[in-house]
Amino acid sequence: MQPHRNRSHSGTTADRNMEQKHLTEQRFAELDLPDPLLRALREIGFDRCTPVQAEALPVTLAGEDVEGQARTGTGKTATFLLATFAYLLRRPAPAERRGDQPRAFILAPTRELAIQIHQDAVLLGKYTDFRLGLAYGGTGYDQQRTQLQSGVDILIGTPGRLIDYLKQGVFNLGAVQVCILDEADRMFDLGFIRDVRFLLRRMPAPEKRLNMLFSATLSHRVSELAYEHMNDPRVIKVEADRITVDAIQERVYYPANEEKIPLLLGILNQTGASRTLIFANMKSVAEKVDGWLRGNGFRSGVLSGDVPQRKREQLLQAFKDGEIDVLVATDVAARGLHIPSVSHVINYDLPQDAEDYVHRIGRTARAGASGDAISFACEKYAFSLTDIEEYIGHPLPVEKVSEALLLEPKSPAASAARRGGRWARRREGGTEDTERATKARGETRRREVTRGRPQSERPGEQGQRRRRRDDRAGERGEPSEPRVREGGADVEAGADRASGGQAEASPKRRAQARRRGQEVPAIG
Repeated sequence: MQPHRNRSHSGTTADRNMEQKHLTEQRFAELDLPDPLLRALREIGFDRCTPVQAEALPVTLAGEDVEGQARTGTGKTATFLLATFAYLLRRPAPAERRGDQPRAFILAPTRELAIQIHQDAVLLGKYTDFRLGLAYGGTGYDQQRTQLQSGVDILIGTPGRLIDYLKQGVFNLGAVQVCILDEADRMFDLGFIRDVRFLLRRMPAPEKRLNMLFSATLSHRVSELAYEHMNDPRVIKVEADRITVDAIQERVYYPANEEKIPLLLGILNQTGASRTLIFANMKSVAEKVDGWLRGNGFRSGVLSGDVPQRKREQLLQAFKDGEIDVLVATDVAARGLHIPSVSHVINYDLPQDAEDYVHRIGRTARAGASGDAISFACEKYAFSLTDIEEYIGHPLPVEKVSEALLLEPKSPAASAARRGGRWARRREGGTEDTERATKARGETRRREVTRGRPQSERPGEQGQRRRRRDDRAGERGEPSEPRVREGGADVEAGADRASGGQAEASPKRRAQARRRGQEVPAIG
């Protein structure tokens, strides 16, 4: 939900004009909205609608389903929240509704998006009596369960945690009056579509509820989902012919792999590194980038899929509050996050999916503002550029990687290291790549050290098992198993053929033999 204030506020005239460009002449006061919602809108400072709000709200307020497509940052969240509140205010709950049955169900693909929807619902529903529930994975399991058991009117959450509670009987979907799917295409991308269908099939029939589906992109599979679980929805597409936002200044560099960190530091130094989002394709790369940034004086943090939920929320809040200037993220943060005034989005790695490019750069230039989207088409991911340009419908302007732009890095933070002229970082315990490399080097050294030694003296599980068998055999007074090379030659005979077929035993073998009362073969 984007605040688009018409009253005077801080900022330049140009800033205020930019904020007005994305609004229509349709005013909220002219729509058929209940008084509690209009009061909340006035308090927030919302006066005029965005294009998607102007087109979708009259339809949903009339009780019709909507399948909506609009580019990110155009107010889709406020659209379906206002429609939900209005529908529930004007239609009483079914008489047979139980306390564990929510009246509205809002499903989001990510925790961050679910949290953002809940925050917006608190603002817009301030003067209603609806009880809001929020359920998402990663934290607060018992607390969320207790809240849902006490009963909620509007339930917001992610598929996994909601299905968990549903199967336990914590809540029931039999009295849902409004169903909303936000970022439906992301549900497919993350593999949630079976979970979504599982939940939808436990609700009343589509014609007995109001259904809304919103997404930045509407693919064939999303439309098929709408056909299956919605009641003849009205399709609304806002600026669908323009995939990216005109206010975003896009450009691409072609750095060599070893130039990416120096180029990134040079760009951040040039732009001032205020409210910058950097996207990487893998967690290990994001951590490496974060190490170099912190080592070179930038306040940064990492947001990836396995960061604990509490820390994720703290990172996002610190970024919003300006306590950190740069947030390095994987695509987990590319959807649903509303972070005001993000000035730059940098694709350190080009995404391998063209739609992800749109959602990444959509973190900037929100609510009519302007922003910059910078991409690195490196040796590894440059092949993705053709698909991206075909999808967005225009080529990306190319910028030259000049020597003046390449900033010589200082030592990275923590255990990062520079090796062989390439920039690499090993966090405590090692990144995934360095862990594999270290393990491979260790295996090579082990093979070199143990080559030609008796099997029982070699490290590893096989040698340990053989030593244990020998020890047990010695305790019983039995001879140990022969040591055999490939081809059947006795290992201990193979060390010295010149001594009549016998070789001097190792100190360990001689000690074992003495304990067993056997003769110790020796030279001489």
